Amino acid sequence: MSHESVSSIAEPTVAFGARLASSPAFKELFRDGMGLVEETAAYLDGPGREESRALERGAALAYATESMRLTTRLMQLASWLLLQRAVNEGELTQEQAAQEKSKVRLSSVGAPTPLSVIEELPEALGLLIGKAMRLQERIVHIDRLLFNPPPETAAAPINAISSQIDLLANAFGARR
Repeated sequence: MSHESVSSIAEPTVAFGARLASSPAFKELFRDGMGLVEETAAYLDGPGREESRALERGAALAYATESMRLTTRLMQLASWLLLQRAVNEGELTQEQAAQEKSKVRLSSVGAPTPLSVIEELPEALGLLIGKAMRLQERIVHIDRLLFNPPPETAAAPINAISSQIDLLANAFGARR
């Protein structure tokens, strides 16, 4: 098969990020994210409040700090999820979402909480922080696919095997 015949049947590249963001996997991510927001709110308003009262001064300060960071992180993630859902439902274009997304801070929500601090906190809060960090990683990954697609290579070979054969042929002075 010649290089020309391969190029004539080549398909356009599929935008993986856009396809993923409108897939059933996104719906599951959305459900997980909003569920985590609800789970966190229920914990912080109920058992978490009681657990924080029993902590020593240093741990209580860490609890207050980490619960605020957790809440901020989840609100940013929920904002991103809601924007992408609006795109999926046709309420916003991807360009409009990109403009609105500039208000959402996915990577600057805060550095990971040191393990030594998490060990001082009630176990339930530590688990919620871990879930939120994993959710953030998943969303940041999809966000990069959607809003920072890899640059297209102008001279990318259509058939990798053919290009390797050409390289070998050139190296040994042979012609195909």
